[in-house]
Amino acid sequence: MSSEKIKIIFLDRDGVINRERGEYTFRKEDFILNDGLVEALKICSEKKYQFVVISNQSGIAKGIYTKEDVENLHLHLKNILANHGIEILEMYYCPHHPDVGKCLCRKPGSLLLEKAIARFDVDAANSYFIGDAERDAEAGKKAGVKTILIAPNSSLTSVIHLVN
Repeated sequence: MSSEKIKIIFLDRDGVINRERGEYTFRKEDFILNDGLVEALKICSEKKYQFVVISNQSGIAKGIYTKEDVENLHLHLKNILANHGIEILEMYYCPHHPDVGKCLCRKPGSLLLEKAIARFDVDAANSYFIGDAERDAEAGKKAGVKTILIAPNSSLTSVIHLVN
């Protein structure tokens, strides 16, 4: 077993990985990858980064869709990326909403990042969180990772040079 820590790029989902539509995305037919995603992840893979998705999915708490809907969509994403030789280590999501109840896992909280950092023995100081909202940057900073904010639905290829 290697004692070397791994480097992770944490990715927000809606707006970073796939098109932010302004409404909940939980069906495959509404799930469209953002331009440049595959190319950017391949570049990061070559730099020895691995990937973890961190996403707020409050539509579950609101009863709009189910955990099974999210799991099916995440499996769909993993399969798409696997066809391009890209593996997602894990996809963590918060199913809560502040109007329905309190939790510790919803971004800007950092619990989901901290869970991944402990589980996968992550080198946090040399890892990144790429998000499209200030809450993503705040969660990343709390967890001790570098943060990169992009405009929703923009290509990751425009910022991937920031990843060392």
